Amino acid sequence: MSLHLVRLDGGTTEVRWDRAEFPYLAAVSWAEGHPPLVTVQTRDQRTVRILEVDAADGTTTVRHEDRDETWVEIFPGVPTWHGDRIVRIADYDGARRLFVGDDAVTPPALYVRGVVGADDEAVLFTASEDDPTQVHVFRWDDSGVRRLTRDAGVHGAAYGAGVTVLSSSGMGHHGQRHVVLGKDGERPVRSVAETPSLTPDVRLVELGERKLRAGLLLPRDHRLGTPLPVLMDPYGGPHFQRVLAARRTWLESQWLADQGFAVLVVDGRGTPGRDPAWERSVSRDIAAQVLEDQVDALFAAKEIEPDLDLDRVAIRGWSFGGFLAALAVLRRPDVFHAAVAGAPVTDWALYDTHYTERYLGTPESDPEAYRQCSLLDDAPSLRRPLLLIHGLADDNVAAANTLLLSQRLTEAGRMHTVLPLTGVTHMTPQESVAENLLKLQVEFLHGALHV
Repeated sequence: MSLHLVRLDGGTTEVRWDRAEFPYLAAVSWAEGHPPLVTVQTRDQRTVRILEVDAADGTTTVRHEDRDETWVEIFPGVPTWHGDRIVRIADYDGARRLFVGDDAVTPPALYVRGVVGADDEAVLFTASEDDPTQVHVFRWDDSGVRRLTRDAGVHGAAYGAGVTVLSSSGMGHHGQRHVVLGKDGERPVRSVAETPSLTPDVRLVELGERKLRAGLLLPRDHRLGTPLPVLMDPYGGPHFQRVLAARRTWLESQWLADQGFAVLVVDGRGTPGRDPAWERSVSRDIAAQVLEDQVDALFAAKEIEPDLDLDRVAIRGWSFGGFLAALAVLRRPDVFHAAVAGAPVTDWALYDTHYTERYLGTPESDPEAYRQCSLLDDAPSLRRPLLLIHGLADDNVAAANTLLLSQRLTEAGRMHTVLPLTGVTHMTPQESVAENLLKLQVEFLHGALHV
């Protein structure tokens, strides 16, 4: 990995740092009127340095170093500048806080998510307070911290030249609403987005002793007292939340529910939004606790919704969610009766080095962690219907993951179904493919659960 400054005349200057010790270049920023900043990281991801770059000769000076025995998180929008002080986010004494220079300027109870803009007047950032399903926009300046977004929901922002644009989603309206905040006041931006044809009816709940955040949706024509097969629909892994207080995130879940399921979406340990310890709890094992949380949430959901039929439970997911779906049906067939695993990682030695080594270490240093989180040795235990789906042009999770698991299942004499998608990448952007893929999954699940 190398980094170069390119001048307008075409000349270049290489930015130099100790690349042997810090092989990862994690972030680069260059604010007007300030020298460039780069973030570099050791391979074990336990040390991160912020370097100031001399644009004249490419030399670097260490401005800050963070260390953590588990890993140092990388955050969006930082590092950057506020005056002559560096703005950063760091996990400190169990809290995720915004720092300006050496000062933590946010209270410990505020879970900071990212910086959306900064200049010499202020720093704008997103954070959650006591509810991880909500994200708000905050402003810090010399007078302190204040929240800019009022309504419950999920909010984002863009900030520059003294102008702020707020983007807001909530449970009470479709899509996003945009507002421009400037010196002349507040001005809404008209939306011409199409209104969805359905309105989700979702219950946001806390389940079990760990107060797992979850969303529960029933068919809109459900009759009280009628048993419903359950479809769990998690992501369940680091860096991504499914359970958010925004109507637009629940459209697909409601469509699935309307096909005859009680749909349950759960964010367990390892997912963002709560606190650093919650996220780090999956270090060296991204399988056991993650699956345990899905099982615990399912049984807790039955206590608040008696119509859930726990004799007919399926699970579906994509990417990490695909790994989790396959993991569930392989290791807990007593709970899960069918699974749809889309683009699953089946052997973490086949996945992105930076992502995987953060959680599992290297295959050489922690081979047992890789073995415990691999699905390949579980293949002989399959006794439930399993549909594997993978785009053969997947640019994220290599199709070899699905092919290798299918090979192991075949060698063990275990029936399963594989749906290869020619020319499809990781997120199936083609509308016709995405729509029909949902219908095919529903048809498979109907048959597997006798709906």
